[in-house]
Amino acid sequence: MENKSKVVMMGLGYIGLPTAALIANNKTYVHGVDINPKVVDTINAGKIHIIEPELDEAVANAVKDGYLKASITPVEANTYLIVVPTPFKGKNEPDISFVEAATKAIIPLLKEEDLYIIESTSPIGTTEKMMGLIYSHRPELKNKLHIAYCPERVLPGNVMYELVHNDRVIGGVDEKSTDKAVNFYSEFIKGDLHKTNARTAEMCKLVENSSRDVQIAFANELSLICDKADINVWELIDLANKHPRVNILQPGCGVGGHCIAVDPYFIVADYPMESQIIGKAREINNYKSFWCAEKVKNAKLEFELKHGRKPSTALMGLAFKPNIDDLRESPAKYIAQKVLQNANNEEYYIVEPNIEEHTVFKLTEYNVAVEKADIIVFLVAHKEFKELKISKNKVILDFCGILK
Repeated sequence: MENKSKVVMMGLGYIGLPTAALIANNKTYVHGVDINPKVVDTINAGKIHIIEPELDEAVANAVKDGYLKASITPVEANTYLIVVPTPFKGKNEPDISFVEAATKAIIPLLKEEDLYIIESTSPIGTTEKMMGLIYSHRPELKNKLHIAYCPERVLPGNVMYELVHNDRVIGGVDEKSTDKAVNFYSEFIKGDLHKTNARTAEMCKLVENSSRDVQIAFANELSLICDKADINVWELIDLANKHPRVNILQPGCGVGGHCIAVDPYFIVADYPMESQIIGKAREINNYKSFWCAEKVKNAKLEFELKHGRKPSTALMGLAFKPNIDDLRESPAKYIAQKVLQNANNEEYYIVEPNIEEHTVFKLTEYNVAVEKADIIVFLVAHKEFKELKISKNKVILDFCGILK
């Protein structure tokens, strides 16, 4: 088997593992690294630890053919990809310690002409910071490495397709680095590869998700105004969108996921005075979840005053968006937790058709929940909910446009 180039993938999570499998299926040796030994053992057995269509087959084939193997430590290679999480510490401060730790782990292995790429979502200037870190430990390699930033742009549930077909923005610390990174990605990506510098590439990733967050905040703010003004927000948006240059998004119960709900803070943390709209959009989208929880509380009180008994409530959906099983940063999950915190011996039915069980919530089948509950709260517009027949005597709170 020809060894085109040996790649080390630092991080085997939602992006690292699919990328490693894609490269390995292109007959390039990939050495995946993860700090979790269970993840390493799972992958070496040809299995996967995350849910993503087609990934199981891609990993199984790559491991069987000998092009993918995992361990908890890196090896010497020609290309090193950093695909680790960048969580938050304190009050929405980005934490690049995982990127730093992954970089430190490969510093002793680096040699002239190697390619080092960060894919992790990062604050502006992170790539240059890591370059400084590398050269402080290995001064003899100064200006002899190729260092670049290239963020992913994939949708959970369609990652294996989008990794190949989506355009990518690739920014090196210099032109040679950009060119080398473009050559690397062009071996397995069919989308266009757009060249820029590292800082612009870092900002581009943050701006894409901040733009979506701001647009969703506009829709969510409209829903708050329409609620007070006694206007159907879904009808309003539908009519406004008949204008040839207007395209308002749909409101929901907040914003979730590990990108749109998180990435704007990377900009706000570093540029608090300048990012007024971006910061405000985050506030609005977070407030919308709180507002939804308050609406449920009020509906329960109204029901009790009217009927002289406590209502039973169905909370429909926990995922961060329709028709997926991913609960990360989910506003629906937050609302369910908030509502249950105020529970006082009432009956609740928690529904999430895309997962079998949950460590905190006892799940109920959606048909059963709708039949038994007095109050039905739609939090996520799952396809199953759109076909439900609901009797007239139920109280319905629709936060995601199921009934529009």
